[in-house]
Amino acid sequence: MSNGGPADEPAATEPDGPEDPRTIWPFIVAAVIVALILGGVLIAGLVSPVEKNVTDSDRIAGAVRDFAQVSNRYGVEPPREAVCPGFVPARSPLAGQLKPGETGKDIEITKFGPVDINGDTATIEVTSRVEGEEKTAAWWLFLSDGDWQVCNQPVE
Repeated sequence: MSNGGPADEPAATEPDGPEDPRTIWPFIVAAVIVALILGGVLIAGLVSPVEKNVTDSDRIAGAVRDFAQVSNRYGVEPPREAVCPGFVPARSPLAGQLKPGETGKDIEITKFGPVDINGDTATIEVTSRVEGEEKTAAWWLFLSDGDWQVCNQPVE
């Protein structure tokens, strides 16, 4: 007695339709395009590094912010490597807002004005806020070993 089970069925065969259209070529083309894009980005980075895109005005603004952070920690007598040579704490740009020996005050640079660069020296108008008291003054900077450093206010 046969119940028409699997043994009675004919073996499955491949249909006589079109061949499978899958191929590796689209993946190869995509990989080549990605490699070309990444290569272009790498070459652009080598030819024009980010450091060269930063202007002197940006570097001066960074030096002012760094000086404010250092002054927050050390007061009007920052470490010598944070300021230009011959820095006198009594003529610091923050001298009217910080007193000798004061540290830990909240110093915020709220606004930058125009920058005037003349060779290795520069001035920038800076508005600073120390514990709620705002003051706008011209800050003097000096270019030393490729870095801008905050200097004393000129003697008036």
